[in-house]
Amino acid sequence: MESPETLATATLSIGQVAARTGLSVHALRFYEREGILANPVQREVGGRRRYTEGDVEWLNLCIVLRASGMPVPEIRRYTELARSGAGTEPDRLALLREHEERVLGQIADLQRCLDIVRYKVAVYEDHLGQPV
Repeated sequence: MESPETLATATLSIGQVAARTGLSVHALRFYEREGILANPVQREVGGRRRYTEGDVEWLNLCIVLRASGMPVPEIRRYTELARSGAGTEPDRLALLREHEERVLGQIADLQRCLDIVRYKVAVYEDHLGQPV
């Protein structure tokens, strides 16, 4: 059982966190099972999950990493490094730099796709006599 002081800082229910992050309750439970949360989720006496603002901030980072294509195991690795604290910064930096390179590659690929789509739009506008 958690101390009253700990529970006092855990101010958000799973539903509130879902609403704030855009994640479903199911996704939040999945992230917890996968070890992606920086800290263990606090529990009320009845077993209900309680989250802190720090948990929400961490989840928002994880959402960005996931949306940018970082695989769950890599997010878990980043989380493990962050949990380990001081001394892991070089590893965290390396992990983020590798991901940054992948994201830049994705952006370049999308830019090439956009260029082709724009070209085709211009061809059809020209064919149909529509102004560009």
